[in-house]
Amino acid sequence: MATILVVDDEVGIRDLLSEILSDEGHTVRSAESATAARDARARERPDLVLLDIWMPDTDGISLLKEWASSGLLTMPVVMMSGHATIETAVEATRIGATDFLEKPIALQKLLATVKRVLRQQETQPATRLSLATVGRAPALVEVRKRLAQLATVGLPLLLRGGAGMMPELFGRLVQQPNTPWVTGAATLAEAPQDVLAQAAGGVLFVEELATLSRGAQRGLAFAAERAARHKVRIISFTAEEPDLLVSERGFDADLLARLSGVVMRLPLLREFGEDIPDIASLMLSQLVEARICPPRRLSTAALNALRQSPWHRNLESLAQAVRSAALTSLEDEIGPKDVERVLGSDAPDAVVPGISLDQPLREAREAFERAYLEHHLAREQGSIARVADKSGLERTHLYRKLKQLGIGLARKDD
Repeated sequence: MATILVVDDEVGIRDLLSEILSDEGHTVRSAESATAARDARARERPDLVLLDIWMPDTDGISLLKEWASSGLLTMPVVMMSGHATIETAVEATRIGATDFLEKPIALQKLLATVKRVLRQQETQPATRLSLATVGRAPALVEVRKRLAQLATVGLPLLLRGGAGMMPELFGRLVQQPNTPWVTGAATLAEAPQDVLAQAAGGVLFVEELATLSRGAQRGLAFAAERAARHKVRIISFTAEEPDLLVSERGFDADLLARLSGVVMRLPLLREFGEDIPDIASLMLSQLVEARICPPRRLSTAALNALRQSPWHRNLESLAQAVRSAALTSLEDEIGPKDVERVLGSDAPDAVVPGISLDQPLREAREAFERAYLEHHLAREQGSIARVADKSGLERTHLYRKLKQLGIGLARKDD
């Protein structure tokens, strides 16, 4: 049975609808105004809202618009009115209302509408996290524009970026509305023809090329050769350098060339760090909407703590942190201590400043090793024993490495 929110300023109608729907086994919440409806929606997402149009504080159409613009219209809403015009009903439908009931509401009409709408809701896919509207950072705005520009281009698209990028979020920005999206890595080896049929007219997405087996690569090659006739666009991703993907991972060079019709680099999370609070809040809303966790909110201090973290695994690690904090917080408001607890005192430090990624690998490695060992020597107050334990190096090797890098010791080890 469902949770239904009845919003009407007339107490008689609220009581009548509540009694009828409760007798059908539903859990009914009621609100006498738009203000009360906002509060009820903030506490939980109902499975269905019956919303009156004419109310004293804010009319139902305005409340519907408000929910739609703020991303809260994630449940079906059936409008109710005894004085609405056809134009009003059309406007409500355009904004996102699922149906319209005219007062006085006949019992059979009410029950049939509720049953049909709830059945439709059961077949709807779960609401997904989307980057379509979130984000103001130049890096994120730019990549969104470029991907939108590529939406009508049929060439295969290869996305590149760091580990943990959650590349599907970016790939979805290219997908045409109401078309299939098939993640095919798991079945490409056994049934590439079936994967093509499922993706016909839409997108076949492969999340990480480096993880594909030889059989899956052969299946993907089969799909790539026939994608055009099925009107399938292949979007793939890799965090590996293309040359290393071929030379060290053994990926088929011809297949990689075929998948690289258009290559797009995705920005790392730190490149749009100013959007982390908005993205984290959206991730939390998704968890609450899916009823994975109780209603939660992130405090300003918690959002700032999330923003300051380096997030070496990008969006994936941010999502994990938000989920862990939401499930383990003892309060409705997630605070900075919750974030610190989830990230741990040994959370990865930020990328070492001053190390140029343009220098030869050997020089960059030596610069990192020097910064790494100096950091741990300072933290452990010069104790070679503790630094050796922390770094996993044998003491003799550690002494040799320190001498090689020109790192002097402030005092002898105890």
